[in-house]
Amino acid sequence: MAEDLSTAPASPGVGDAEAEYLQRRTLRRGSAGWLLLTGLGVAYVVSGDFSGWNVGLSKGGFGGLAVATALMGAMYACLVFSLAELSTILPTAGGGYGFARRALGPWGGFLTGTAILIEYVLAPAAIVIFIGDYVESLGLFGLTSGWPVYLGCFVLFIGVHLWGVGEALRFSLVVTAVAVAALLIFAVGALTDFDAGSLDNIPVDPGAFGSNSWLPFGVLGIWAAFPFGMWFFLGVEGVPLAAEEAKDPVRSMPKALAISMGILALLALVTFFAATGAQGADAVKSAGNPLVVALEGDGGPTALSRFVNYAGLAGLVASFFSLIYAGSRQLFALSRAGYLPRFLSLTSKRKAPYLGLVIPGAIGFALAAATGNGARMLNIAVFGATISYALMALSHIVLRRREPGLERPYRTPGGVLTSSVAFVLALSALVATFLVDIDAALIALAVYAVALAYFAFYSRHRLVASAPEEEFAALAEAEAELTRD
Repeated sequence: MAEDLSTAPASPGVGDAEAEYLQRRTLRRGSAGWLLLTGLGVAYVVSGDFSGWNVGLSKGGFGGLAVATALMGAMYACLVFSLAELSTILPTAGGGYGFARRALGPWGGFLTGTAILIEYVLAPAAIVIFIGDYVESLGLFGLTSGWPVYLGCFVLFIGVHLWGVGEALRFSLVVTAVAVAALLIFAVGALTDFDAGSLDNIPVDPGAFGSNSWLPFGVLGIWAAFPFGMWFFLGVEGVPLAAEEAKDPVRSMPKALAISMGILALLALVTFFAATGAQGADAVKSAGNPLVVALEGDGGPTALSRFVNYAGLAGLVASFFSLIYAGSRQLFALSRAGYLPRFLSLTSKRKAPYLGLVIPGAIGFALAAATGNGARMLNIAVFGATISYALMALSHIVLRRREPGLERPYRTPGGVLTSSVAFVLALSALVATFLVDIDAALIALAVYAVALAYFAFYSRHRLVASAPEEEFAALAEAEAELTRD
């Protein structure tokens, strides 16, 4: 049961307690227009174009990864259009958790919010490790150890977020623009050496069902490549987390989501074909910096490969920076509604959720410094992401069926069919994570189990009725009561 703060003994008057509670937990509204929101959507993802996706070639070959990328692109497109509708109904910092709360109840809301939180807390920890690897490989600052880089990144970029959301998003937009420009320049350079005959040069596994030169690991390789096809789009669904700080979110949110998805699809297409066609799929399938390998081959560094190498660092910084933002807003919303300890949602004079930034940052730094295993943490993040995708798509379906008369300033093209495609593909991607890294999936499940125990035995009895997402759900329950009467 949600707790009504207006009845707390210390409240000086009816409604004063809720007002004071929410006043200490407010974000800076009107800080981001559609351009900054679009930049945020691309920033979440752009690091995935520079590395990571290519490992899918070792799972499915060129054909397998191509099909997987197309299917995952379809999943994200359908999900983004569904979220565009939902974000205009409830433009708050809760994002997917808020939508699921109304559609699936408090348990569904908590399951969704926790899955999103797993993604956005683990992903920055993984990416900061990659940043450390890049800094070390480039010989910057004379560093031979990663942890000073991890600490510097968390301190510096959390500091920018604490300064203000507008400043943070503008910084993110600039760094993202540099990374996107570098990807386009890379594609132009790599395509001059494009050879279609080298796309399918990975040795064929004759024992795999349906294997051939395009599917060297057989039909199952397509499924195993799903998580790597996701790397071209992973994170774009986080744009609605900025709804509470957006200018005119009803108009800007669908526009930003659509443009972000279009840019990411274009970057995925040109990066994938240019990198694999320049030196062949076999050459880049296991490379830590596949774009550099695609440009250099067996030769030495060139001016273009050096530029792309530094630009890869910019892409990693852009994603790291934006994912910190997303994690803090999801934590803020869950805490404000009482699902997590309430003090985590307190905001500063500059309207930044300072504890929601600092505490996940400290956890991320500790994980990065202690393990150094960025790939494992990213796989855990992907597991959480796929759960949240399925639940958000299901929320769209349920709200369309249960509340067809709900005011929808923007309507998803294709309606329930669109979100149903996202739902089925998300479940398929969830199962595929077990094919890639079963340990990561089990770790994520263990984290989930601990979070669910906390909710079951403690926080579900202490929800805050005046939080926006709880009020939104309560309104639906009240309308349902009136209908029954």
